[in-house]
Amino acid sequence: PAAKQFKITDGLENVPIMHCHGEVDPMVKVDLAKKSKEMVTGMGATNYELKTYPGLVHTVSMDEIADVKVFLEGILPVDDSCNVKLKDPSDMSVKELKEAIRKAGIGNKAVGLMEKSEFVKLVQDHRTGKL
Repeated sequence: PAAKQFKITDGLENVPIMHCHGEVDPMVKVDLAKKSKEMVTGMGATNYELKTYPGLVHTVSMDEIADVKVFLEGILPVDDSCNVKLKDPSDMSVKELKEAIRKAGIGNKAVGLMEKSEFVKLVQDHRTGKL
């Protein structure tokens, strides 16, 4: 029903479109995804990618997420102002360190730690992937 209302604005025909779809989706068949691509490109879209995933049902896969990440990185401008800036663990209070450890799900690695420096090292090791 919404297809009748869909229009591509003049001048925006080359806006990148990535359409991901599972090849064995029982709820929305992959043939409908192919028809959508035909319809949208038939209306003038020139930069449409339909990416299908073998064995994928009506869900999301890590491969799909990785492909979307690459797609977005390829079209969105770099904007460092959006980067999350984490507080340096050495500048955190013990309370903040314990909260960071709890949120990271590594509380079992903090059992027996007593000194602030030990908590700092644990958070730093977690952030750098050394755990």
